[in-house]
Amino acid sequence: MAGIFEDLKRTFRQGNIVIRLIYINVAVFVLSLLLSVVLGLFNISIADLLRDLYLPADLLQLLRRPWTPITYMFMHAGVWHLLGNMLWLYWFGRLFLYFFSAKHLRGLYVVGGLLGGLLYIIAYNLFPVFSTQLYSATLVGASASVLAIAIATAVREPEYRINLMFIGPVRLKYFALFIVLFDALYVGSNNAGGHIAHLGGALAGWWFARGVSQGHDITHRVNVCIDAIGGLFGKQKRKPRKPKMKVHSYNNNRSADYEYNAHKKAQSDEIDRILDKLKKSGYSSLSDEEKRRLFEASKQ
Repeated sequence: MAGIFEDLKRTFRQGNIVIRLIYINVAVFVLSLLLSVVLGLFNISIADLLRDLYLPADLLQLLRRPWTPITYMFMHAGVWHLLGNMLWLYWFGRLFLYFFSAKHLRGLYVVGGLLGGLLYIIAYNLFPVFSTQLYSATLVGASASVLAIAIATAVREPEYRINLMFIGPVRLKYFALFIVLFDALYVGSNNAGGHIAHLGGALAGWWFARGVSQGHDITHRVNVCIDAIGGLFGKQKRKPRKPKMKVHSYNNNRSADYEYNAHKKAQSDEIDRILDKLKKSGYSSLSDEEKRRLFEASKQ
């Protein structure tokens, strides 16, 4: 059992941001299931505890649970709900990393969830049709966050083609348009809150991609906060030890440094060349090897 946990920890640490977010979502879901089983043996329901992690539509409940705008985007209502969102995150997350950085994806996941939750709360408190559901309605799931990532990718590279089962190749711009229209048309359905949150996530994705193209990154402040929080829980830096005196060959070191710097410079020039080609001709113009090198560079 210890070996399994070590493998999972190693995969988490070595994986990119998409894998890490999937791990976090799955871990939260599995933990909630295990806790439900354990407490159920003592006739204790976990429903109220989990509900405190969902995003309420009622403003008074939100004031009592101010952490829910963050926690709700890592919670899921069932296995299929989790599976659907994680598949979308995996597919579009990997594609997103071809055009943006890992920090962009991390920040947009949070921004998409926040904007989706905000639009959900505004709609339920503004429109009379939701008045009878206001005090009991809650929002849960990573859908808004994932849709923000998908829409941002479509805005960045609208002509990129994806293969859909039973349909074939479809350009991203048409796929994104269909998803947004679908959610807009089903705002009056039983899952109105979910569709409204999706629209908020889509808005976040569009806002991010347009902003980056104009030199403005809406995820910057969020990433600064995440890094600051991570720093509080990170390991304290140890005082550097006084290095022991060693004898080195000056010529050998100089040769090794030269080779290393030359190699890094060649890699940097190659990535710049690929990015220029991507900007001028689009993603479809890249060869498989160029796509692989771009993907590897996005993980660094």
